[in-house]
Amino acid sequence: MAKAFASQGDMSEKNISFTEVGEGLWAFTAEGDPNSGVIIGDDSVMIVEAQATPRLANKVIEKVREVTDKPITHVVMTHYHAVRVLGCSAFNAQTVIMGEKARSMVAERGQEDWDSEFQRFPRLFEGHESIPGLTWPTTTFNDRMTVYLGKRRVDLMHLGRAHTAGDIVAYVPDANTMFTGDIVEYHSACYCGDGHFHDWPKTLNNIRNFDLDAIAPGRGDALVGRDMVNAALDSTEDFVRSTYRPAARVALKGGTLKEAWDAVRAECDPKFKDYAIYEHCLPFNVARAYDEALDIDTPRIWTAQRDVEMWEALQG
Repeated sequence: MAKAFASQGDMSEKNISFTEVGEGLWAFTAEGDPNSGVIIGDDSVMIVEAQATPRLANKVIEKVREVTDKPITHVVMTHYHAVRVLGCSAFNAQTVIMGEKARSMVAERGQEDWDSEFQRFPRLFEGHESIPGLTWPTTTFNDRMTVYLGKRRVDLMHLGRAHTAGDIVAYVPDANTMFTGDIVEYHSACYCGDGHFHDWPKTLNNIRNFDLDAIAPGRGDALVGRDMVNAALDSTEDFVRSTYRPAARVALKGGTLKEAWDAVRAECDPKFKDYAIYEHCLPFNVARAYDEALDIDTPRIWTAQRDVEMWEALQG
């Protein structure tokens, strides 16, 4: 029986958790599905990550309404991926923020990413008919931007390339807590198909230098306490390095993508095979690591057709 591509076989609903990671700060998590963050200010609410569809975004809104009736005025996207941004319309927020680089990536490859993600992960796109189109920000910035929710300050920052070239984080100084998007994961595989392996560990170190009390990661459980924060930073870095090294060795010797796949599996399966979406991410991670080792700095655009061709090459 042919192995299902990516997450096409994952059709089971996930259990939702809503965890307070600091005063007025919440992490919406769902067993390895994309997380969202909630920042409650004096007079309004900021959402970090909008989910893949309005249907899923409404699940976040339901949880928000359990803890506050303040209006949702801001939505922050840490990067451009469809599973993070296409639910934005459900929040009816007056301000939608991305980094300028992420906005450029919506323009360059947003539709291709949507088409590709739809094929990879059909469960997340149930109710896709309600998506009004690509999500565009109302506000962008380059390196740093500060938003005040009343007196509560939120610093939005680009700390370096990692999961994509345009990743940003949201830092709440009064709680020493950060919403990292997919730069940091916890017991969930990193998706590296649009990543920058050489830069990712440096960006993690920039996060580590904040000496955080809590992190709401891109996927996996909320990280409360410095022990959990540091464990997630360590495991994320190990995942990235363990993926890149064996793929690069094969690529630099003139080996094939299939040989790189086998080498990465030998390195990563013993440590990470039980991580959420591991099998989903692995083929894209190997392909990107192979390319980066050959000095292809800008990740090639994933299309639905490229997905199929890559999968066939790995399974052949």
